[in-house]
Amino acid sequence: MPINIEMPKLSDTMTEGTVVRWLKKEGEEIEIGDIIAEIETDKATMEMEAFDEGTLSQISVPEGGKAPVGSVIAVLLEDGETEDSSPNAASTVPAPKASDSTPPGISKALESAAATVQKAQAKETEVPTAAPLDPPTSAGTRLKASPLAKKIAEAEGVDLSKVTGTGPGGRIVKVDVLAAASAPIETAPPTTKPAPAASAPAAKPAPAAISPVASADDQRIELSNMRKIIAERLLTSKVTIPHFYLHVEVDAAPLMALRKQVNAQAEATHGNKYSVNDFVVKALINACLAVPEVNASFNGDHIVQFAKVGVSVAIAVDDGLVTPVVKNAQDKSLLAISKEIKEMAVRARDNKLLPNEFDGGTVTISNLGAWGVESFDAIINPPQAAILSVGGIIEKPVVKDGAVVPGLRMNLGVSCDHRVVDGAVGAKFLGEIKRLLENPALMLV
Repeated sequence: MPINIEMPKLSDTMTEGTVVRWLKKEGEEIEIGDIIAEIETDKATMEMEAFDEGTLSQISVPEGGKAPVGSVIAVLLEDGETEDSSPNAASTVPAPKASDSTPPGISKALESAAATVQKAQAKETEVPTAAPLDPPTSAGTRLKASPLAKKIAEAEGVDLSKVTGTGPGGRIVKVDVLAAASAPIETAPPTTKPAPAASAPAAKPAPAAISPVASADDQRIELSNMRKIIAERLLTSKVTIPHFYLHVEVDAAPLMALRKQVNAQAEATHGNKYSVNDFVVKALINACLAVPEVNASFNGDHIVQFAKVGVSVAIAVDDGLVTPVVKNAQDKSLLAISKEIKEMAVRARDNKLLPNEFDGGTVTISNLGAWGVESFDAIINPPQAAILSVGGIIEKPVVKDGAVVPGLRMNLGVSCDHRVVDGAVGAKFLGEIKRLLENPALMLV
C-alpha cells in the first residue's frame, strides 16, 4: 500500500518546514538512505533521507512550499503498485450484527441498518469505466493532475481546466487546487441598493497599517522558517526575561602579543591559526567554571545550575543567525575549541549543520568586532541566563602610569537574566573574563 512521506521534525523548535529542493522526481526509484529533498527548518537547511524504498509517485508540496511537521509531502509506492491500485476510499465499515439475546424489534432495526451500510459501501467503491483519468481541456488535450488534486477539486467544486499547475511538467497538485478554491469569486454589483437592516451595527474602520504606505517600488520579502523562529524567540526573550546589562573595557595588548607568539608557533606545527574570538570563548568557559551561578537557567519555581559548559556560538548566515554549540567545553583545549568553531562556521554557511549540534547550550557568545562594532547589548538566548557581547579591538589613547600612551582596547558586555543573576554576580563574572583576557597565559595552563 502507499507509503506517506511526512515533513520530518528536524529540530526541537521546528513546527513547519519549507521544501527548498526536491532531489528526486516523480516516477524515480527510491532506495533506503537516499537523500530525496532539502528541507529548511527554523535553524538551517538540512537533507531529508528516505527510510523506505519504492517509486516516488506523487509530490504533494512543491519546491518553495511549506508544510507543518507530520503532514504528507510526498507519496511512495511499493514495487508493482500503481496509483490506480492504491486505495483512496475509506476502509469498509463493519455492518452491525444482532446477537441471540437482542430483542426482536432492535434486531430488525440492526438488519435494516446493515443493509443500508452495505449499499453505501458498494456505491462508494463503484468506479465509472467511461470516465477519463484526466479531464480534457477546451483544446482537447489532457490535464495532468495528481490523484489528490482531483479528489480535492471534486470535493470543492473546482474546474481543473481553469487551474494552472505548478508541479513537475505543469502537473496540477494539491496546493494549486486549494489556491483556486480559496480565490474570491467575482460577482456583478447589485442593480438596486438594498435597504440597511435596522439592527445592523456600523462597520468598523480597517486598522491602520503598521508600516508606512507601500509604493510600487517596495519589495515584499516573505519570512523564512528561520526568520520566523528568530523573531518569535527574540520577542519572547525581551518580553519575558528581565534583562540587565554590564560593560567593561579590556586592555587587549597582552592578548594580541600572546596571540602573535602562539600563531607563529602554530604555523610550524599543526598550522591552526587562532582568532581573538577563540581566546574570548576560552575565557568565557573558564569564567563559567569560576562563577557557576551564571551558567544556569530559570525554570519556573527553581533555577537549574549546569554542571557542564555548552557555548552557543552566534554565526551569521544568509538568512539570519544560527547558534551551534561547543559541547563539554570545560574539557577542551584552546586548540580543540578553535578547530571546532571554524569547522562549525563553514558548515553553518553551507547549511550542513545537524539538528543535535544546536542542543546543550548553557551560555552564548556574540562577536561583532569583525564588522567594526565597538560595543553592543545582545539579547539573551532563552532559556539561558547570559550572553556575552564582544566588540572589536580599537587602538586609542589611554592613561598609563600618569601618561597618555597608545593602547589596544576591547569592549565586552554581558546581558543577564535578573531572575537568575544578580548585579554583583554578573559583575564578578564579567570581571573574571576581563582578568583572563588581560592575563591570557593563565588560559594555557
